[in-house]
Amino acid sequence: MVDSKQTRQHRNLDDPEESQGSGAHMISTARVPADKPVRIAFSLDNASDDIPPEDTIPLAFPELDQQLQPLPPCHDSMESMQVFKQHCQIAEEYREVKKEIALLEERKKELIAKLDQAEKEKLDAAQLAREFEALTEENRTLKLAQSQCIEQLEKLRIQYQKRQGSS
Repeated sequence: MVDSKQTRQHRNLDDPEESQGSGAHMISTARVPADKPVRIAFSLDNASDDIPPEDTIPLAFPELDQQLQPLPPCHDSMESMQVFKQHCQIAEEYREVKKEIALLEERKKELIAKLDQAEKEKLDAAQLAREFEALTEENRTLKLAQSQCIEQLEKLRIQYQKRQGSS
C-alpha cells in the first residue's frame, strides 16, 4: 500500500493542476528484475469500496528478459489495456516459440547422436568388411599353400617309396 502523503506528492510532482481537479491518479513502479513480481498501486477517489485500492499484476512471463516483459496497463485507458493484452499474447507466442525451439534443438542433438552412431557403425562395418576380405585372401593363400605342400609331400613319398623299392 502507498500512503496518501506519497500519493499526493507523486500527483503534485506530475501535474499540480491535475492534483486539484482529477480524482484519479496512478503510481508507477520502476523496472524490477525479472524474478521479482511487479506491483501496481492505483487509487480512484470515487471507486467503490468492494474494489481493493491496490491491484497486483504478477510478472506473467518470468522467463522473458526484463525489456520484453509486458508493461502493466493504465487501467483507465482501453487502448492501454488492449496493448497490454496484445503484448501478453505476443509474449505467450514468444514463449511457445522458444519452447518449440528448445525441443527442436534437443531433437537435433538426438538426431546428431544417432547419425554419429550410424556413421561409427558404418565405419566399423567397413573395417570389418576389409578385415573379412583380408582374412578371406589369407585363407585362400593358405589353402593354396596347403595344397602345394600336400602335392610336394605326395611327390616326396613317391620318391621315397621308389628309393625303398629299388634298394
